[in-house]
Amino acid sequence: MKLKHNIYLTIVTLGACLLLASCGEEPKPKPEAFLRLDYTLGDYATYSKNCPYTFDYNTLATIKDKGNCNFTIQYPKMKATIFLTYKPVNNNINLLLRDAEKLTYDHVIKADDISSQPFLNPNNKVYGMFSQVGGDAATNAQFYVTDSTRHFLTGSMYFYAKPNFDSVMPAAAYIKEDMRTIMESLRWK
Repeated sequence: MKLKHNIYLTIVTLGACLLLASCGEEPKPKPEAFLRLDYTLGDYATYSKNCPYTFDYNTLATIKDKGNCNFTIQYPKMKATIFLTYKPVNNNINLLLRDAEKLTYDHVIKADDISSQPFLNPNNKVYGMFSQVGGDAATNAQFYVTDSTRHFLTGSMYFYAKPNFDSVMPAAAYIKEDMRTIMESLRWK
């Protein structure tokens, strides 16, 4: 009988302990967090080599000369690059414009939308187009500028990762502003 009583007492004690231990607030899931990516604002400097143009660039980026006045502007922390490609105009402006537009619209398969904005700087004879590509396309922004008679320059941004617009959006927005700075500061020699 004493054994039954001890088992009964043990079960009651254990049940009371479990009951007391489970009292309290119910657990709540933590709210979703958002990754905060803040990028340092860079200083701008003028880049001028033995090429027929100059432009301002973010000094936090690294410029590499690829020859023939073509450059890459690399953003290692963002794993991104702006590719600048220069071509002289030799009575082929229509072909150069068509190729630049084709490069943008080749991304229409993956893009959610493409919006283009004309760029005009008649004082410095710089005319062009800035295009933003929304969605999971390989490039998020491209531009071209020309003086229509002698010079033609294209720029496009690429990341070293599989395109996922939600993930690269903060870095893409930062680099788009640098691309606009390149366009606005560009001067032909």
